[in-house]
Amino acid sequence: MDDLVLQKIAISGPTLASMIQRLSSSPADVDGLLFGHVTYIAPSTLPDDSAQSTPDSQLVATISGFLSFPSLLSFYDSLGRVDPSRLTPHLDRKTLLGWFSSRRNTALRPSMRESSVTHSLFSIPNLSLPIQNANSNSSFNPSIFLLFTTPAHDKFIQTNQYRAFQFQSPKLSFSPVSIDIVNIGPAFRGHYGSFSPTSPLPFLDCELRNLTAMHEDRNEENLIGMKQASKYQSELDLNAEGLTIERLRRLIGPEAVNYTAGLEDLYEKMLSKIESLARHVEASSAKVLEQTHSGAY
Repeated sequence: MDDLVLQKIAISGPTLASMIQRLSSSPADVDGLLFGHVTYIAPSTLPDDSAQSTPDSQLVATISGFLSFPSLLSFYDSLGRVDPSRLTPHLDRKTLLGWFSSRRNTALRPSMRESSVTHSLFSIPNLSLPIQNANSNSSFNPSIFLLFTTPAHDKFIQTNQYRAFQFQSPKLSFSPVSIDIVNIGPAFRGHYGSFSPTSPLPFLDCELRNLTAMHEDRNEENLIGMKQASKYQSELDLNAEGLTIERLRRLIGPEAVNYTAGLEDLYEKMLSKIESLARHVEASSAKVLEQTHSGAY
């Protein structure tokens, strides 16, 4: 049976940036493990002509996490043979896609030892993972190898190169696989359907407030209403003393006919206020005129 061939490998921008930062800050060459899942994804574009055949789904491996070791030979020996006893404690029920290696000032192609490590990892039977959205019970063996290097000729500028490969067991060789950087936007909407949460949502306390708090809110609203009514009454007293807010409300609406006497009383008080103010102005003007004449003599 032939191995399943990946169409591409998807990885989010923050995950890739985190890997590059970790590898660049390391004082020596390092390696590590790649975690994620493999999914059949339907193409995002469908043909308009019904006579055309629908394109097949793409087999995509999504890298969702990684584990970096401080040095090489972390889970394998110098000959490239994987030691399951050193590898298993780092899995912790995670689905393993493959591994990666970072080396400086070397060519961007796998070495013989890296090929041996990938072959040994591929051959471990209990590391296979199920393929999501598959029609049958298909499984995928860890066969992805991600290589990071820095150019040998560029010594003054920090440059990182990377390339992804899939190990083909019948040929015992690597095949390059394109890397798709998953970002936010409509063009990447198909990728997010294959993501699944790895941790539960946090507990949120959604209990209603107790009755005491509700009564406090009501009392606060009543207090605000009383302060507003007192403010309106003070402004009304400046023009018509003795007319309360309640009496003024009755002058508005269909019941105003029954309170014409109250309206006349309001007008009388306002006219009385204006007349008193006019007499006060007249008396003040007379005093000013008298003082002016006295100063002239």
